[in-house]
Amino acid sequence: MSFVVSARKYRPQNFDQVLGQEHITDTLKSAIMADKLAHAFLFTGPRGVGKTTCARIMAKIINAPDPKKAITHEEYGDRDIDVSLNIFELDAASNNSVEHIRSLIEQVRFQPQVGKFKVFIIDEVHMLSQAAFNAFLKTLEEPPEYAIFILATTEKHKILPTILSRCQIFDFKRIAMPEMIKQLSMIGEQEQISIDEESKYVIAEMADGAMRDALSIFDRLASSADGEIKYEDLVKKLNLLDQEYYFKMTDALLSQNRSSVLQLFNEVLMKGFEGDHFINGLADHFRNILLCQDPHSIKILEVSDAVKQKYANQSQLVDISYIMTVLHLFNECDIQYPKAKNKRLQVEISLLKACYINNLITQKPSLEKKTLDPSASEPIAPVVDSPPAPPAANPKTPEVQTNSAHELKPNEETMATPPVVKTVVDSPPETDANPAAIVEEKPMAAPVAPSQSNQPEPAPANGANLSDSEIHNTPSISSLDSLLSEVKADKAASQTVQKELTVASVQLIWDEYKSEVQIPSTKAVLEKSKLEIVNEALIIHVPSGVAKEMLQQEIGLMQDIRSKLHNYELDITIKVDKDLFPKSEIELPKKYLSFREKYDLMVGKNPELEHLIKTLQLKKDNNAV
Repeated sequence: MSFVVSARKYRPQNFDQVLGQEHITDTLKSAIMADKLAHAFLFTGPRGVGKTTCARIMAKIINAPDPKKAITHEEYGDRDIDVSLNIFELDAASNNSVEHIRSLIEQVRFQPQVGKFKVFIIDEVHMLSQAAFNAFLKTLEEPPEYAIFILATTEKHKILPTILSRCQIFDFKRIAMPEMIKQLSMIGEQEQISIDEESKYVIAEMADGAMRDALSIFDRLASSADGEIKYEDLVKKLNLLDQEYYFKMTDALLSQNRSSVLQLFNEVLMKGFEGDHFINGLADHFRNILLCQDPHSIKILEVSDAVKQKYANQSQLVDISYIMTVLHLFNECDIQYPKAKNKRLQVEISLLKACYINNLITQKPSLEKKTLDPSASEPIAPVVDSPPAPPAANPKTPEVQTNSAHELKPNEETMATPPVVKTVVDSPPETDANPAAIVEEKPMAAPVAPSQSNQPEPAPANGANLSDSEIHNTPSISSLDSLLSEVKADKAASQTVQKELTVASVQLIWDEYKSEVQIPSTKAVLEKSKLEIVNEALIIHVPSGVAKEMLQQEIGLMQDIRSKLHNYELDITIKVDKDLFPKSEIELPKKYLSFREKYDLMVGKNPELEHLIKTLQLKKDNNAV
């Protein structure tokens, strides 16, 4: 006997065997029991979830001598009902023309030979042409009482609304992973093939809710399994990246072991996997870790219990802020990957960023607190790393030491020459040789001398180092003094008595601004504009909408008027008033001259033109002139 693939061998023969579509099978069974069947159905949903299978089961049951008993299997077995003469299947992917639809319509005219109904199953109906749909409309709307149409498609949005309105629509859903695993176990027992739990979950995950895909993968593995399917063999035969790489990479990232990170990624590339495939898999791995941090969301994780426990253990080592940052980082890498010329370097940079990004997350809160101490009367001066000097040189100067890397010791030399700020990032110990620190030197402004109280300034919390951005953003005494002077000036300006708002006072400011304008069109608009004071508000009248738009762009003029009048809340309105500018609104219609009129106009201006035409023996176009 020839081999039959599992997808055909184990195809459901009744509604009870259909997986994961109870919301549809129950409705169809109720309609059959109540004898309330529609004449047209549309089964839509993902591939391999049972659309064509349900159509065939329905066609078989409704043509049974007693459909109600056929549903409950009280009288008929799974394969005892042979109504193949009454079932017509059309593959619209290859039979999508008007001729094929007309041939189907011809079959509708004949009554069924056996049974009560003639069932027409059109698969991939979205592939029909526009003309074929139009030819099918009338028959679909008013078929004979013995004809039932069942349309199946994976892309409902491509079907005409006029077709959808004539059908009862049933939406099939993806098959859940537990049901798929249960079916794989059953088929494995029937075929006498042992399959471990981890392999079942991997097959179900790769199938993405399609049972037909899962059975195809199962057949591929079973053909060379020798009675047993193991996870190790599955990874090799399907060329999958082992999950252990993701667990190892996460451990290397958390321990900041950049050497292990690069070595693991190199192993992945040597196995033939692309960088974007690995970075997306690593992002999914961190997504699963995120789910394991909450007992309510861990139920969403669709993996075996052993792998779920590994995720739960690793989730205890990762902070949620780190997970969200890394997910964003990997997502950006995936977006930029197709554009990168050196794709391997693109992934390596993202992995190295993820390796050290934990330092930034843990240090940021302490750095924000060090910027300015609200309880202190004086701002905290930045910690500056200057070369060490002997204590006797300046015994009264306090020294502040943080993490054995930062000292503050101002003296005559440091006050004259700006010191050098050194940002020291201590890396954790690694298995390979690792430099003790990465030092970056940048110049900085001279520090402020310590106060006379000789009190040592507080050291940064947790021994964190100040980065260059925090040091430059730390307010100094001079910057606070200048800020205070600006605030006082603004306050004094706001307290200045407002000048009287009159047309004359505004006109003086207007003329002063107009004298500095260099653009002729803008100056012309300023000269034509008329000023008016109404209810303590300034109204500027202009002749046209174009002039209004040009005046609205002169923001400096409006600021000058408000500031020089000391009236910062002055309401200024620009209005188009054609009645005030009657002459500017006179527009002569443009006259288009004919060829004859142009010729006469040219001859009128220069009578010698006629003599020139005769001298050069030019021919005039009689149609034009």
